[in-house]
Amino acid sequence: MLKKFRKNQKGFTLIELLIVVAIIGILAAIAIPQFASYRQKAFDSAAQSDLRTIKTNLEGYYTDNFFYPY
Repeated sequence: MLKKFRKNQKGFTLIELLIVVAIIGILAAIAIPQFASYRQKAFDSAAQSDLRTIKTNLEGYYTDNFFYPY
């Protein structure tokens, strides 16, 4: 037979679960653009670091050979 629901039964209601999903959605909407911004800044920093490394290597080549490579 089907058991009747008791008042002291433990669990979450549908409304409680919907509220939690809405809160997670709001937090994700705030966090994702911030993450994309940080990712772009990291990419820019890596590119600048690579350019400084290339410059240093070219100056070292010039010091050894007295001309820049073609």
